[in-house]
Amino acid sequence: MTPGRSSLEAIIKGCGIRLSSAQLDRLWAYHRMLRTANAELNLTRIHNFENMVLKHYVDSLLVLRFAELPSPLIDMGSGPGLPGIPLKIARPDTQMILAEPRGARAEFLEEVCGRLKLDGVEVLAGKVNSKLSRKVAGVITRAVASIPETLDRVANCLEAGGRMLFMKGPDCDAEIAEAARTHADRFRLVADHAYQIPGTSHDRRLVIYERLEVAAGDAVMGEGADPAATVRGVSITSESNPTFKLCRDLLGGRGIRKQGRALLSGARPIAEVLERFRGQAEGWLTDSQGAPPPTADLPWYRLADPLFRVLDASGTHAPLLLVRLPEIPEWSDEAPWPAGCTLFVPFQDPENVGAVIRSAAAFGVARVVLLREAAHPFHPKAARAAGPALFQVPLLEGPSIQDLTSDRVPLVALATDGPELGAAPFPESFGLVPGVEGPGLPSHFREGERRRIAMAPGVESLNAATATAVALYAWRQCCPGSPPEGFTEI
Repeated sequence: MTPGRSSLEAIIKGCGIRLSSAQLDRLWAYHRMLRTANAELNLTRIHNFENMVLKHYVDSLLVLRFAELPSPLIDMGSGPGLPGIPLKIARPDTQMILAEPRGARAEFLEEVCGRLKLDGVEVLAGKVNSKLSRKVAGVITRAVASIPETLDRVANCLEAGGRMLFMKGPDCDAEIAEAARTHADRFRLVADHAYQIPGTSHDRRLVIYERLEVAAGDAVMGEGADPAATVRGVSITSESNPTFKLCRDLLGGRGIRKQGRALLSGARPIAEVLERFRGQAEGWLTDSQGAPPPTADLPWYRLADPLFRVLDASGTHAPLLLVRLPEIPEWSDEAPWPAGCTLFVPFQDPENVGAVIRSAAAFGVARVVLLREAAHPFHPKAARAAGPALFQVPLLEGPSIQDLTSDRVPLVALATDGPELGAAPFPESFGLVPGVEGPGLPSHFREGERRRIAMAPGVESLNAATATAVALYAWRQCCPGSPPEGFTEI
């Protein structure tokens, strides 16, 4: 590809990034300055034009797909201005601080900001470390230092609720695990996005931490705790606290989707999740007098009693568990169908959704497809009903039940007419489709394969989740072969 402003625009647009003409002009001017100064200052080892655009500018701008930029934001170890300059061009309202300790590179950054007329940018000719006392809302870095080391360096300058954004390669799990062991009292992992730079084979991760509010001397001993150990709890007393606001968002499906997290309640479900799916847990929430978490590495948030009552939607008065959601990909009829039952769930009642997911896990359903009508499976009421089954059975997102069809396998509808459940064998691979509570099934399902549950005369119907559980039991009884891979009785 011939280097030029039009080629730059084509690559940027081809990667799904939208910049105005003026922003593209500034990015092209920055590129030319970078190429001119590179011979003397050794600003980048990448010289191929297309690679520079993809691995420097596109890589920087892809951050905006996953996160809004805090402001003011420090670009830590900015070097030639990456990712800070492209991000500033794309988000001109963000107050940007380009921190670069090497004098010649800091001078280059000053020249870039002046020539591009970038307002609200400061060049900090120095290191970001524990001695930096100014408070900022965020720090971003592509530097090579480890996550725990970097968290130590920004702990003093990052305000409570501020975000630390790491642009990392794919192999940073050990760093994340180490940070969980050593920094859980000061930082909370809030996002871990894996992605690939378009047009390349380069895998990337955007890992984001939130700076916690840690109350000095806030140490509490729980029953049975080691007297030699101190368990720290983060006190939350204000409705404006970022962690409380995040958790309050999780009381509805929209907030759960936005945050990628959920709150679990109930002593037994929480204990099961911690025992079998500890990696999904991110925080232990109690009221002001609540007991500490069962493991010292689990961040503990002690909320003022009125705040805790807001989050305790089920009224359990027991600790809540903050968990990270598993990936819920899109279902496609074109993808290979697994053997056994694929359960399609249209239920609008969260408790029905949770109950049927628990039944699906118990009877070895291959996967659960949540139709557009369905309540979110991690809604507090759904999560309480489902418990650890939320992490046992694969969950997918599907279309509306009105649009649900398959050209690949039979879709078996639960209806009040048709053969009884045990009258004929179930297909080797099939979809089971119960109706929406109240409206029932769309008309096109009444023309296809159907099964009904025999009931006593005068009984109109069963609860939707109960009827589905009965159907799954009947399927498992008539198809008693090996359960799907990963099936575990609960």
